[in-house]
Amino acid sequence: MESSCIKFSDLPDEILMIILKKLNNLDVLYSLQGVNQRINKFIQDRIFTNRLTFVKWLSDHFLDLICCDIIYNRFCLQILPEIHHNIRWLDLESTSMKHVLCAARYPNLHSLGLYNIHEKSLQYLLTDQNLSSCMFKKQIKTLLITIDNSRAMSDTVVNIVDDILTVFISLNDLILYESFYKNRLRLFFHNPPSPRFRSSALRKLNIGLQCMSDCFYLLDGRFDQLQTLHVDLINLCNSKGIQNHKDLPNLKDFSLSSNVESDTYSESILPLLGRMSNVEALSLYFAVCVNEKFIDGNHLMNDIIDYMPWLNHFSFYIRSVMHLRNQINLPSTKDIQSTFVNFSNHTIISYVDYFQKAKQGQCHIYSYPSFTPYYNSISNNFPGGLFKHVRAISLYDEHPFEHEFFLQIVHSFPSMEKLTLTNREPQNGKQLNNNNNNKNLSVIEYSYLHELIIIDVHSDYIEEFLVDTKTYFSKDIFLSINYESLKYVTHNFTRDDTRINCAKINELELFPASQSTNVLGDYFPNANLCFLEQ
Repeated sequence: MESSCIKFSDLPDEILMIILKKLNNLDVLYSLQGVNQRINKFIQDRIFTNRLTFVKWLSDHFLDLICCDIIYNRFCLQILPEIHHNIRWLDLESTSMKHVLCAARYPNLHSLGLYNIHEKSLQYLLTDQNLSSCMFKKQIKTLLITIDNSRAMSDTVVNIVDDILTVFISLNDLILYESFYKNRLRLFFHNPPSPRFRSSALRKLNIGLQCMSDCFYLLDGRFDQLQTLHVDLINLCNSKGIQNHKDLPNLKDFSLSSNVESDTYSESILPLLGRMSNVEALSLYFAVCVNEKFIDGNHLMNDIIDYMPWLNHFSFYIRSVMHLRNQINLPSTKDIQSTFVNFSNHTIISYVDYFQKAKQGQCHIYSYPSFTPYYNSISNNFPGGLFKHVRAISLYDEHPFEHEFFLQIVHSFPSMEKLTLTNREPQNGKQLNNNNNNKNLSVIEYSYLHELIIIDVHSDYIEEFLVDTKTYFSKDIFLSINYESLKYVTHNFTRDDTRINCAKINELELFPASQSTNVLGDYFPNANLCFLEQ
């Protein structure tokens, strides 16, 4: 062992630096701190000590990397006191954050990431007078938070943000991050916020909100120096009827996203955008209901862009939905695309669907490359492409989805965690594939999928996802499905080629309610069962 260390330390500086850069910073410090003076000099370089991340992302939560006593003592008693002056950013899990912050004095620390936070853990941290009086009040400029308990929603988020604004009085950037798509963490004001819910230092805010009313509260002057606001909303309605008309001259960067269709676009969103005459970067990702005309390039230019003379970056994904009432001269995809002729500096993709049975039309328009977090009501007309930021999608059509379509979906949405499917039409190629024992099919791997909702579907799509020669799941799948359809596809819970995928389901939600728990328990050995009435 001694010989190998000597050989390692004898490497030229350039080679040593190349090797160390390929390793995790924590591993480098934990393994090599104290080997000898030369190695210490290398690993205490700011390249390895500028930002230390003591958390690791697993499939649906953050793991504390120093929960072990040996690792904890090594860092807090030996390593951090040696490199404290170099550290500018710390990422910490709630159970160990106070110990790490108290392990040394960090004169150059300006950014914190706090993960799996809940009200009590944050209050425990903020009541430390040594930390709050100096580090929190004077040093910290950037704070990133993920909140642990998604079920203690509105009051918890309000209280946490309130505490942060009270203590971190020099804070410039506040980001409340959604670690997992199920953790729909939302700031929701039951009543107007208290007068102390404000900051004259905050420049950037990234947060999830319940509705447009909450967005209007944030823009009523309580954050008068705010330059960047990114909000994701549960819904786009102005439930409290708040009317703010004052211009927002300091706002330079605005992003608005929502996964729910809005029928108040003209009443709430457009007037808000009209107050942002100095915006330089604008991102809009949502779906809206319209009466007579789809939202197209002409609308974006005439009603939004023309009112923003400083705008130099515009990213958007807008799906407009229209009820069909025997209208004539409905626009085609070509008609919609022609309205973007003046968007010469952007790649714009558009396509139109008309669903005669549902008496509904829809139009997708978006800039590409796309940064939208949502993509819904995807049909067979989907033109493909790569959407790395989308974690939740829905599929809908009145024509069948074949196996190859799902292969395209997986390639286009590599980060997909939730999939909702609605299609009552049988697959055309199923019989041919069954005759060949599915030998001509590629097994589709859903690497990150955690939630699958296939309630309103033809039984062919249940086979598509449960037969192991068609689909591969990782594990820990939440499945929401019709009980009778599931029973039919699995041959009354005896079918062999669906057993493997069914064993990977850890939550099974059935419609309508059934009490066949014994049979289900054997066929879904790892699943918690939930029976819901229609």
